[in-house]
Amino acid sequence: MKGLFRAGRVAILVIGVAACQKAQTAPLYEAVPVARRDIVVTASASGVVQPILTFIVKSKAWGEIIEMPVQTGDEMQKGQLLARIDPRIPQQNLAQAQAALDKARAQLETATAQLRRSEALYRSQSISETEYESSNLAHATASAAVVNAEAGLQTAKDAMEDTQVRAPITGSILELDAVLRTVISSPTLGGGTVILKMANLDTVQDSAMVAETDIGRVQPGLPVTITVDAFPNRAFDGTVLKIGPQAQIMQNVTSFPVFVNIPNPGHLLKPGMNTEVRIHTGRRDGVLAVPYAALRTPRDVASGAAVLGLDPQLVEQQIAAATAAAAPQRRAGDSTAHPTSQAQAPGTFTTPNGRVITLPPGVTADQVQQAIAKMRSGAEPTAAERALLAQVFGRSQRSGGGGGARGSRGGSGNSYIVFVRRAGNVTAVPIKTGLSDQDYVEVTAGVEEKDTVLVLPSASLVQSQQQFRQRFQNVTGGGLPGLRQQQSQPAAGAR
Repeated sequence: MKGLFRAGRVAILVIGVAACQKAQTAPLYEAVPVARRDIVVTASASGVVQPILTFIVKSKAWGEIIEMPVQTGDEMQKGQLLARIDPRIPQQNLAQAQAALDKARAQLETATAQLRRSEALYRSQSISETEYESSNLAHATASAAVVNAEAGLQTAKDAMEDTQVRAPITGSILELDAVLRTVISSPTLGGGTVILKMANLDTVQDSAMVAETDIGRVQPGLPVTITVDAFPNRAFDGTVLKIGPQAQIMQNVTSFPVFVNIPNPGHLLKPGMNTEVRIHTGRRDGVLAVPYAALRTPRDVASGAAVLGLDPQLVEQQIAAATAAAAPQRRAGDSTAHPTSQAQAPGTFTTPNGRVITLPPGVTADQVQQAIAKMRSGAEPTAAERALLAQVFGRSQRSGGGGGARGSRGGSGNSYIVFVRRAGNVTAVPIKTGLSDQDYVEVTAGVEEKDTVLVLPSASLVQSQQQFRQRFQNVTGGGLPGLRQQQSQPAAGAR
């Protein structure tokens, strides 16, 4: 039985070793040529389509709805009939107002005739002044009655017109809140009854919640692309209208509302649709770009060198050499204004950040420049050149001079290191980056189109692979722990 168990463990071990060997033979990196491409940076968020303005339609008249020739989704023109209210009471009020006006006008005619007679009699001194003033007062009262009757008639006409509810705008019916034969109240009585809601959907608005980390790059006027589940293969273009001033916290995430106006021909976007919003906060067209995964920080350089089988110390020298060689080129534009900026004092060397370091005894600036130029060309340096560069840049780093890799961690935050294949050799090159869409990043300095960058696994993945390989080596090299224990027991008995 023990033999079978031991054979099974050996079989599992053999399978594990074979799997490990197969994993080791798999490619550890991907070679990607440096090419020009468009870089578009977006801030993504989720939103909801809603009308810019929603009109709540009520009736000034009260009573029973006797006609309603509209349905939800109908497209209405401004002034088109939406509903008709029972007009019987307004008609009666209109008739009474007309009668009151006719009566007031008749009384005015009588008062006017009486005033004329009173004036003639007063001039002939046939009546007293008091009787004449009474005639004037009666005429004025009759005139006022006519004015009141005319206002009453106009109010009755308006009330009659209010029985016909018409569209306040050109738009779509979003919701019907009342139906035929519903008895509604006037807004003067408890706020009134809502008949329907409508809005113009020619341009809709998207209210997107943008995370606090992205809101600093968003501003009014930026272009926006919106997609909805109803039309997965179609994108809708919009423009940022404004940013809400008040943040909202949902599930411990702080976001700000961003309002986007979207032209909506054909009214394909409906209120309430969920959207995926991409706000274009930056764009670069036709720029050199490398995969974002190819970037390495100075902390990750050693793990990348281990994956490629390179000497970490040599890689540090390559980085320092490449950065130092690029420094004179960056200062070439200032050579006229500062003719002494590129001059190397005897026994000194200028680092890429402009710091002047003292060279070790017996080392000249020309020797350092020649070694740097040789490494930058991709040629293999000699042992003496390696020692010279290690002595120079190792000393400058210990004294605080800062090599190229250390300088890449400056405050700008756009300096990285990539492994590049040049002339058949792999070398570490410091680069300057610009805009990034998290898949590719713009490179402003350090590589050219003829270069090929190597996309390596992450440092954590490399570390886990190394730990796994080390455990396997411990098992296969020293034997299984159970077998070692069984072999040590007879030796103890022999003593």
